[in-house]
Amino acid sequence: MRRSSTFARQVLLVRVGRRDGDLHPTEHRYADRQRRRYGLDRLSRPTLGVDPTLGLDRADIEAVMPVSPAMPPMAQADEIRPIPLLPGERTMARRLKFGLVNACTLASLMLGMLAIFLAMQGEVRMAAFCLIACVGFDGLDGALARRLGVASPFGAQMDSLADMCSFGLAAPVVVYASLAGSVSTAAAAVACALVAACAAIRLARFNVSPKDGRFFCGVPTTMAAAVLAVTVAIGLPVPGAVLVAGVALLAFAMVSSFPYAKLARLVKLPPWLWLAPVIGALVDIRLTFALIVVGYLVSGPVLWLRQRRTV
Repeated sequence: MRRSSTFARQVLLVRVGRRDGDLHPTEHRYADRQRRRYGLDRLSRPTLGVDPTLGLDRADIEAVMPVSPAMPPMAQADEIRPIPLLPGERTMARRLKFGLVNACTLASLMLGMLAIFLAMQGEVRMAAFCLIACVGFDGLDGALARRLGVASPFGAQMDSLADMCSFGLAAPVVVYASLAGSVSTAAAAVACALVAACAAIRLARFNVSPKDGRFFCGVPTTMAAAVLAVTVAIGLPVPGAVLVAGVALLAFAMVSSFPYAKLARLVKLPPWLWLAPVIGALVDIRLTFALIVVGYLVSGPVLWLRQRRTV
């Protein structure tokens, strides 16, 4: 038993009970015999870079350390370098442009917070207008970054976090406040929670997916929030149950794989197609808005079926 326990401590490299220096002379003799038999004497050789706690050199430590497939190997200390927030030339003019772009992103974030505060106080329509302003600033920061040549990974991540606050959290809160009294609290909460969850999934998927210059993969969070904000702002005259179903459908459309055309492609449509919604808005803005939203949501499955047939 003594020999086996000594050998187990040597193999597992765990200090149990007394220190090795306190062992009985016979235990030292048996320990050396087991080390010579199993080739373990190399573990205690005095080499360069010895770990003082275990008596292992660096190669032995790396050989016994567990490797997790979810984590990349650790880099050496001399390979770790800070990543600049603004790549390229760091002049005062570029820094001011970079600050202007990020100020637009922060403005979108602050307006989203203001929308939440207004919705909590019952000012639902004002909160909806704040969300519409969020959409404007969200499009402005990206356009300015490309125009001024200060696009950066930091700005992209910051924009994604601001979108989650403004469109993934503020928009559901505003919709929940607008549905109070018209539907049950549980139904409104479930529909708005779906919007928040699907917005998070949509933003994370967008950050790691290859970009397509023609189509979105699913309805973008900015457009979904704009639809919800305009619906609350104009007071769409539909039953509460229909609104809840529409909110849930919009949430699932965000995480769908249907292709939806980007604004750059919509601008290239014939002029008469743009004239029809303008005339319809002058006649009945609510009906025109509902038809545009339904048409855009249906366009995704139609394009998906068309692509499958061509392939």
